[in-house]
Amino acid sequence: MSARRATRMVAKPWGRDRLPPPFINPSGARIGEVWFEPPAELDGLLVKYIFTSEALSVQVHPSEAQTLAAGLGRQGKEECWLGIDAEPGAALGIGFAKPLEADAMRAAALDGSIEHLLEWHPVKAGDFFYIPANTVHAIGAGISLIEVQQNSDITYRLYDYGRPRELHLDEGVAVALGAAHPAKLRFHLGADGPLQLVEGPHFRLDRIDGGLPASVARRYAGGPALVIPLSGDVTIAGEPIARGECGLAASVAALKVPDGVKALIAATCRS
Repeated sequence: MSARRATRMVAKPWGRDRLPPPFINPSGARIGEVWFEPPAELDGLLVKYIFTSEALSVQVHPSEAQTLAAGLGRQGKEECWLGIDAEPGAALGIGFAKPLEADAMRAAALDGSIEHLLEWHPVKAGDFFYIPANTVHAIGAGISLIEVQQNSDITYRLYDYGRPRELHLDEGVAVALGAAHPAKLRFHLGADGPLQLVEGPHFRLDRIDGGLPASVARRYAGGPALVIPLSGDVTIAGEPIARGECGLAASVAALKVPDGVKALIAATCRS
């Protein structure tokens, strides 16, 4: 069985008809996301690329505790973003610039001013952001990023720039935090070297750079992992996985990262 995960291109109203290399858009549709099919071994984890020509909706995701309490199962969603390209002036709206009560948040969502109440963070290649559940957020225009997330499709839209799509004000306001995004959850990746990006509670994520350090191998030992090359090819059990692809390693012992090649490695946290 191939280690390479199946790819699915998803059209979005805010997507692009031309994708950056190495992606090719054969349909001419506005592709906003490139998904990699989650394997059964890691079905709680989803990896995708996101490409924007317009801003995404202002939205929020519930926590796992909230979805369990609502009878929806384990459908909470925490996610993280790694910027890989951005146009000048591009930004990510994450959290609020000033504390916001629920009633004020609802009113701002209804009149559209919620967009201006978000705290907008300039973004460039190499910038990393972790987005906990309950964080109100929006991805701006002109951004390409890699998203690693809990595999949940529950999104509550609070504001969508007048697009004719359903909003979820009651559900969204009920779970949203009217607070700032903690500064410790965003940083710029240095040019070289391995970096631990996320360690729980739901998944772990590292950048590796030429080889697999013993500390990373220990943290990912005993289970499968997803591998997303950032530059050059890696091999999984001898099979090449290129930039723009995602591979499943049954164990990290099967993963080879040549010198000078960077990649992300991700796995769920097992309790």
